[in-house]
Amino acid sequence: MKILVNGFGTIGKRVAWAITRQDDMSLYGIVKTKPDYAALVAIKNGIDIYVPSEESLRLFEEKNVPVKGLLTEALEKVDLVVDATPAKIGAKYKDLYKQYGVKAIFQGGEKANVAEVSFNSYCNYEQALGKNYVRVVSCNTTGLLRLLCTLDKAVGVEKVRALLVRRAADPKEIKKGPINAIVLDPPNPPSHHGEDVKTVVPNLDILTYAVVVPTTLMHMHYLVITLKDYASRAKIISALEDASRILLVDSSRLSLKSTAELVELARDLGRPRNDFYELLVWENSITVNGRELMLVQSVHQEAIVVPENIDAIRAMLKLVEDPLEAINKTDKSLGITGRLIN
Repeated sequence: MKILVNGFGTIGKRVAWAITRQDDMSLYGIVKTKPDYAALVAIKNGIDIYVPSEESLRLFEEKNVPVKGLLTEALEKVDLVVDATPAKIGAKYKDLYKQYGVKAIFQGGEKANVAEVSFNSYCNYEQALGKNYVRVVSCNTTGLLRLLCTLDKAVGVEKVRALLVRRAADPKEIKKGPINAIVLDPPNPPSHHGEDVKTVVPNLDILTYAVVVPTTLMHMHYLVITLKDYASRAKIISALEDASRILLVDSSRLSLKSTAELVELARDLGRPRNDFYELLVWENSITVNGRELMLVQSVHQEAIVVPENIDAIRAMLKLVEDPLEAINKTDKSLGITGRLIN
């Protein structure tokens, strides 16, 4: 199956690389608007570049950066587009994808109504089977859903209250802040994340607040969860250990206590781009009091949605119809083992 990635930023470049690791799909090319360093890196790695317009084509020609053709030419040849364009841009492309009869995956920056299904592999893989338009929810929502659907299957989740401490920008973004502030996001809570979770799990009682802090490395979530039944701490830990895309961080044994150290660990482990595709749950933070569960988790915003994009491709094209089989296949290709240090 031939896959086109429209957008080659933080998510697009990672999804494009992940596609090249699969044995049942191929990267047909990427779409870029500007002939920047990322375009040269793509060419160096043998990736064909398409452009969305004649104007973009002229920009590439002026910089002597070769392109394969226009987006419309690519759409005539591919089976599916992963749209990784900036927020709210993807929705503008939908009519073009529809015109060419090409299935499309959108990212969490788009509104839920851009797609037939908002998607998380652990929660509703089957709902995406054969669909034409699917939205992979945002990094924060992906982190919340991985945890909550895992716990719901093991114990049952009745209610969720969460504070999200959000990174201000991705590492390469130089026009965002804050530099010296903690900002309510939004100033009038709750935040949108709880409502976004409900686009996948509609009946969940969830309320989220969020703040933005001056860091680029990860998000941090502080959760208070009411379980449907009593569960021991050991049972909670066992359920999380069984989920390959959730990693328990034993901060005492590993002498880890910050997101900076987690990123350094990813560097030391030689992970591509220092990425954690997994949700990182701080094991020492897990506290159970009756039916109340409290914990802290970290989300690597640059990478956590990558495996979900690959799973969504398989579901939409019906390459793999069983959720567990699809998850395992993606995990194996990306080196996700369910262990922090193998």
